[in-house]
Amino acid sequence: MNPLTPSLADTVQQLAAQLMQRQQQMATAESCTGGGIAAACTDLSGSSAWFERGWVTYANAAKTTELGVPDDLIRAHGAVSEPVAAAMARGAQQRAGVHASVATTGVAGPTGGSPEKPVGLVWFGWCVGTQLWTESQHFAGDRAAVRAAAVAHALARLHTYLTQSPEPEASTDQ
Repeated sequence: MNPLTPSLADTVQQLAAQLMQRQQQMATAESCTGGGIAAACTDLSGSSAWFERGWVTYANAAKTTELGVPDDLIRAHGAVSEPVAAAMARGAQQRAGVHASVATTGVAGPTGGSPEKPVGLVWFGWCVGTQLWTESQHFAGDRAAVRAAAVAHALARLHTYLTQSPEPEASTDQ
């Protein structure tokens, strides 16, 4: 296993601190990154305090059975699409029972690209509480470079979205 780059390691540490301060956990739903986001999170000792679980749902059937992504959504838009990334993120959040989730689906290459969905295209989905964001990025480079860039981007944006979201109010139950 390759050690984390300093910037990715810093992002993971900041994300961990945010989640632990809030007493929250996160989950991942990955396709093109093949578990890279979960690996980056769990490379940090003590990650079980804030990282709940991750899914690698590479096949379309896995996206449906494991995350609840509707099969007709995949048929209508393709696995590499905004609606599928959103459904993956929401499915991971709901099935894991966590506050935050991140999802990736894309074409890491070198094969599998098309003019509409070229190699390097990655769709992301993030859920924090009731909020959901999606975004696509096109990364250059070989398969390893696309996957590494997607992992770094996914975690950096999750850190940003957590920073922007209000902290939950303390419970007043007695």
